[in-house]
Amino acid sequence: MLELAPDLVPLLDAGVPVAAVTVTAVVRSAPRGVGATLAVTRDARVIGSISGGCVESDAVMLGLDALRTGTVRRARFGFGDDDAIAPIAAGLACGGAVDVVAYRVDPAHRDALVAARDGREASLRLELDGEPLVLHRPAPPRLVILGAGEHAAALCRLGAAAGFAVTVCDDWALLVTRDRFPDAAELVVGTPHEVLEALPSPDARTAVCVLTHDERLDVPAIRAALRLPVGFVGAMGARATVSRRAALLRSAGVTDAELSRLHSPLGLDLGGRSPEETALSVIAEIVASRNAADARPLREAAGPRLHAITSGGDSCAVRSA
Repeated sequence: MLELAPDLVPLLDAGVPVAAVTVTAVVRSAPRGVGATLAVTRDARVIGSISGGCVESDAVMLGLDALRTGTVRRARFGFGDDDAIAPIAAGLACGGAVDVVAYRVDPAHRDALVAARDGREASLRLELDGEPLVLHRPAPPRLVILGAGEHAAALCRLGAAAGFAVTVCDDWALLVTRDRFPDAAELVVGTPHEVLEALPSPDARTAVCVLTHDERLDVPAIRAALRLPVGFVGAMGARATVSRRAALLRSAGVTDAELSRLHSPLGLDLGGRSPEETALSVIAEIVASRNAADARPLREAAGPRLHAITSGGDSCAVRSA
């Protein structure tokens, strides 16, 4: 439910009755994982998804029934391995099943929803017919973009769409504007390496991309980034630039072990040339690196590939209390 916070908070504030249908367990495989939630209002406005379409109609009906009766409803959608919960007719195309619980969204949930909406870590304890559940959503991963040119603007748009809280930094205030970066969570005017050195709480879920295109700024910024406990450091540049910059970084005291962490040239080889295509290749490399994935086409990979079916990561998760 926390993933739907931007839509649910206004509904709560307006007094609109709304129910949530949350996945509590997955059997074999499913399009979405534990914690995925669909919400529905009394007039059948649908927000979110639990399967990408396979069982949405039955989930909506279950949610409407929870609203009508004021009770908690449970069901299994798809094809399960046991009869612990009676299955409903709808099936999942992937051959698995999901257990779901439908319940009314309560004003008491608002504080957790506001925290999730505002990009903060959020937890919500639900008491559903005597069975406690905890919904948890971590703060979004961070993407720090150094440089505010056209490639940075495209990367900010795609990064925000991919769920990152994006910070854009440049030492030229004329470029770091809300008009140019409407999707950024934070805009910072300052020298890139000094901004990095003051970055609050960098962690493995933080990615830094250096797009400054000026070796006087690039080298100190990359050196600072490589010495932070961040999960990804990348720098844009042609191969000749990358080679020359590596020599300058070594001269600045960067070790070979530190340089081995640097993704440069930045991005996967998708063959694109526009700022938007380049941004897509960068986001793809960050996501692949974060998931330790090889970035091959799925048709060339063997075994199950639905990585989303977990109760952790960056999506909303359900835990036993």
